Amino acid sequence: MAYLSAWLVAFVSYLVLTSFSGGIALWSKGELIAGAVISFFVALATGKVLCPTSKSFRMLNPIRWLKLLLYLIGPFPLAMARANLDVAYRVITGRIKPGIVKISPDLKTDLGITLLANSITLTPGTLSVDIDEERNDLYVHWINVKNTEPSPQEVCGRFPIWARRIAE
Repeated sequence: MAYLSAWLVAFVSYLVLTSFSGGIALWSKGELIAGAVISFFVALATGKVLCPTSKSFRMLNPIRWLKLLLYLIGPFPLAMARANLDVAYRVITGRIKPGIVKISPDLKTDLGITLLANSITLTPGTLSVDIDEERNDLYVHWINVKNTEPSPQEVCGRFPIWARRIAE
């Protein structure tokens, strides 16, 4: 059931993104077949993350998708812009103290950890290096290590809060 749900979400997303690209109808026959095949492979790759058990369909909730959209157009780009300015300042001034730190974001789902790790990696000056799967700790390469045991807030701002809102 998890794979079927993931396939359906991927296929509907594909149809929305490629709408009005067909000849007479909204989609051509080839596009529908390609979308179904691509969605099949996406479902194989993401089915267990989106729906870890047959009883857990949390990411099929439209409110969670709305929260994800709000995150992607609001707090995430702002944090990226701030990080870009910070990295540019550090490169120009030479005030760089890189290192690897461990943070404990207290996220319980694989989707939450994945969302946080990807957000950290996409932000300039930080890179998710490893995950301790037993305790859900993240190891992050950080451009400006101030102390060796920072809080998640110091390293990645409000990303863990948003990951919790979206995925848990």
